[in-house]
Amino acid sequence: MSTAALPSTDQVDPARILRLLTAELDARPAQVAAAVDLLDAGATVPFIARYRKEATGGLDDTVLRQLEVRLLYIRELESRRLSILQSIEQQGKLNPTLHDAILAADSKQRLEDLYAPYKPKRRTRAQIAREAGLEPLAEQLLGTTDADPETAAAAFINADAGFADIKATLNGARDILAERFAEQAVVLEALRTELWNTGLLYAKVVAGKEQEGEKFRDWFDFSETLRTLPSHRILALLRGRQQGMLDLHLGLDPERDALVPHPCVVRIAELLALDARFDTRATAREHWLAEVCRWTWRVKLLTTFETELIGQLREAAEAEAIRVFAANLKDLLLAAPAGPKAVLGLDPGIRTGVKVALIDSTGKLLDTATIYPFEPRRDVEGSLNTLATLIRRHQIPLIAIGNGTASRETERLVATLLERHPELSFDRVVVSEAGASVYSASELAAHEFPELDVSLRGAVSIARRLQDPLAELVKIEPKAIGVGQYQHDVNQRALAHSLDAVVEDCVNAVGVDVNTASAPLLTRVSGLNAGLARNIVQWREAHGAFGNRQALRDVPRFGDKAFEQAAGFLRIPGSDNPLDASAVHPEAYPVVEQIVLKAGKPVSELMGQAQSLKGLSPADFTSEQFGLPTVRDIFAELEKPGRDPRPAFQTAHFKEGIHDIKDLLPGMTLEGVVSNVANFGAFVDIGVHQDGLVHVSALADKFVKDPRDVVRVGQTVQVRVLEVDVARKRIALSMRKDDPDTRSGGARPTDSRKSGRTETRKPGHADTHARRPGREPAAAPNNSAMADAFARLRGKS
Repeated sequence: MSTAALPSTDQVDPARILRLLTAELDARPAQVAAAVDLLDAGATVPFIARYRKEATGGLDDTVLRQLEVRLLYIRELESRRLSILQSIEQQGKLNPTLHDAILAADSKQRLEDLYAPYKPKRRTRAQIAREAGLEPLAEQLLGTTDADPETAAAAFINADAGFADIKATLNGARDILAERFAEQAVVLEALRTELWNTGLLYAKVVAGKEQEGEKFRDWFDFSETLRTLPSHRILALLRGRQQGMLDLHLGLDPERDALVPHPCVVRIAELLALDARFDTRATAREHWLAEVCRWTWRVKLLTTFETELIGQLREAAEAEAIRVFAANLKDLLLAAPAGPKAVLGLDPGIRTGVKVALIDSTGKLLDTATIYPFEPRRDVEGSLNTLATLIRRHQIPLIAIGNGTASRETERLVATLLERHPELSFDRVVVSEAGASVYSASELAAHEFPELDVSLRGAVSIARRLQDPLAELVKIEPKAIGVGQYQHDVNQRALAHSLDAVVEDCVNAVGVDVNTASAPLLTRVSGLNAGLARNIVQWREAHGAFGNRQALRDVPRFGDKAFEQAAGFLRIPGSDNPLDASAVHPEAYPVVEQIVLKAGKPVSELMGQAQSLKGLSPADFTSEQFGLPTVRDIFAELEKPGRDPRPAFQTAHFKEGIHDIKDLLPGMTLEGVVSNVANFGAFVDIGVHQDGLVHVSALADKFVKDPRDVVRVGQTVQVRVLEVDVARKRIALSMRKDDPDTRSGGARPTDSRKSGRTETRKPGHADTHARRPGREPAAAPNNSAMADAFARLRGKS
């Protein structure tokens, strides 16, 4: 079969893309095709998941996000496949077997393996040898069984080209064959698989870096199999290499690596059916071919595989780190809101004072103040009077206290306030202030509060995030919220894409009150962008609240497409049409009209009254446009209009008298809030300025594979103190009901550096900035399981 008879290589085959996606997602072709068409038409994942269930057969947002990512990858794969076919075809080297192999390749790596022999190359040693006329020598030594290398090489000496003697000439022939062997797909695939299945990653300290790289000392002489390396450990090793402290290399286990000949060298000879022998009975040619195999492995393949497989480890580790960050962010964004209540926010500080901001039930700023109850002023009485006056004047039911420096001291001040003024009825809640400083200094904050000091803006943010965490946290770049690990070491574009998707999904799952939402919140609504969100806010400021959803069409640039994508997620409480406050899309209002006629009651009497819908079947209201999934969703929304998927609001109460790590005793049972979840356990804020770690083995009385199966960020939990190391600021906690490691009685916290427990740091924080999000601590681990876990967070094992 000639190349002219091969199928066309002019364009990507959409059917191939559909087949690959269908196989990967375990979905029906029609489902995948519909989802792809909708995505290509500009529909968002939340819109497709919520309002196009009939088209996609009910694919949920998780599957649709996977489809979105894989669609991009497969399209890039198909584009690369096409360019490779065209390149080889232009060289006149595309034959039916190669063509079929390229079409069958199911990964970018396999494609590159097949393309390797045909890929345009820079001028290599092998190319120089070919230009000197040594390829016939290489062919002779490869194919002639009775050839003698030295005798054959004598006829090819070319001093002018740099091959002035027999040794140099044979080395040139060796380079030609080694390059050829290293480009054989069968060799690449087999040895790559061998290394991946049985290989180890070795780490050594860079000579002379022992002191400078002290925080990486546990990696100074380290090895672990590639298949068992967890993501956090991979990122830690790579960080050590990036900082110039560690050398990394791949190999087999020490015993196999020490074998002569090396197993991979023998494998090359076997795969290519070479007449190579590795013993003393080998002929000169057989010995020479064996040396070519050694050269192929040591110089060509091992270095290639090191780059490739370490890159593969990095990709997998980054993907897992991004997954964990995204999962934690989702839990934080969907934390229970306190709701439309006035809140007094306190941003604790010592020397600079405690910043006070008071907001009403809609989040509007009412008043601000700064009090100085701590050193150096110690104006406790004046601070108490200021707080009491503000609370009494505005009838404040909630006080939000940031969890930064002086948080527990500020909480004690508030407790004293309640003791002095029992007539003031309020609850106090400690709130994570991660990212508040980022918001305070942002352009958005400056626009919202141009006359307000930066530090007071932080108090406003703390108050608002208690009232509605989602609405406030969307104003902050997701990475600044600090609920991930190694976030600065991963692919920033992939991280941003993943976190943005989480924010979009959360915002649209909850829905947005278009008459109170900020521009950043509206920007995250399906179908809207920053410009359109600003237009909505500006129209609202100029004309007042939107009376109904149809009024949105009066907003400049709010066209039909944007309305279709966004309307179902934009809520208008108090609209002249009660459905505008629900998740029922305006396009489905005719279905509700049919339900109203059948029920014989106005829609206002149907909404929230499940009894009114009894006796009605969703199947009776289906049509060609609206299938059973959509009608069922309409019934569910009528029963509980505008339902919020977030949990009910509750507060955690830190134990009185426990304010510092030195106050902790093993055996104490405390209440705390989960501040971060990693693959090796959960960090819990117990109100002592240092988060404790519940190792994954101590999360439950049963085996726990994924900590998120047991705990989530923001969850209130009961924990028991296992051990405290004051010197290293480590707190080991347990959630097991019957923990044999718990020591009872009055054992004091230890200051010894011999403690075998864990270091406690805010997740993602640096050594010298223990409460600043986005960086990892770097103190040394020890041999205990929990210390190992803390070390993993820091970038160690």
